[in-house]
Amino acid sequence: MAEVTRLWLVRHGPTHAKRMIGWTDLPADLTDTAALDRLRAALPDAPVISSDLVRATATADAIAGARPRLPHDPDLREFHYGAWEDQTFDAIDSPALRRYFDDPGPHRAPGGESWNDVAARVGRALARHAEGPDLIVVAHMGVILTQWARATGLKPFDALAQKIDNLSLTRIDLHQGGMVPVSANRL
Repeated sequence: MAEVTRLWLVRHGPTHAKRMIGWTDLPADLTDTAALDRLRAALPDAPVISSDLVRATATADAIAGARPRLPHDPDLREFHYGAWEDQTFDAIDSPALRRYFDDPGPHRAPGGESWNDVAARVGRALARHAEGPDLIVVAHMGVILTQWARATGLKPFDALAQKIDNLSLTRIDLHQGGMVPVSANRL
């Protein structure tokens, strides 16, 4: 790992889905070319990596330009919602779903992942790829929030209050001794 790696975390383009979308592979709407142009201009000349889900890969390809494109990493995927995947909130409303969001951390979706599972998976992936001074990571809201919580010291429930818009930029500096939050949800 470099002495300091600046992580430039980009949330993929919108899917417009009104369901629990984690590992469901929906395409991104990348018609907002002005937002894509702003992102391209705000990013350093650095390698680009993404989750292997199509909404992230397409967004990464759209903003990469001449930047080096690293292979997709499935460890940068969104939360796996298990039995709740691709379901509307009304269809799965239950005490377990409410606990999942009201007390995130150890609680898993049925057949899926918990906040702690995702935070650990993503943390390992970022550590593997943090080789240079800058790394552009195109991923998902949950992925970014787990790392924002880690960098800020926020509890998972409190981190969920941090807005992470589609095609927004969050920056976290990764040091040998930890993470430092720089900015969140910039457009």
